Amino acid sequence: QVQLVESGGGLVQPGGSLRLSCAASGSIFRINTMGWYRQALGKQRELVAAITSGGSSNYADSVKGRFTISRDNAKNTVYLQMNSLKPEDTAVYYCNADITYYGGSFYTYDYWGQGTQVTVSS
Repeated sequence: QVQLVESGGGLVQPGGSLRLSCAASGSIFRINTMGWYRQALGKQRELVAAITSGGSSNYADSVKGRFTISRDNAKNTVYLQMNSLKPEDTAVYYCNADITYYGGSFYTYDYWGQGTQVTVSS
């Protein structure tokens, strides 16, 4: 009933920028917290940034001052602006959203996008 679709990954040189987008669609009643996680090769998935429906955000220490998370509630979309990218930012980035939907009754579930590759390399 609900789907998250990510876009915006790719290859960028160190110091460059990328903007990731994630749009939620389906029988959505309310989107609560939205966030971005990443998983580098051979490592565990980690939280990059998250934002509440009210706009409060938090970041991993490794990206503070370089990444900015934002959301457009009217479009059910969350963004991640990534600046001053470093090789260690290379990973698959996953969108995550806590969504309440209506399917006969109201249900709240944690959804994940399919992931988008970000590679930072010269």
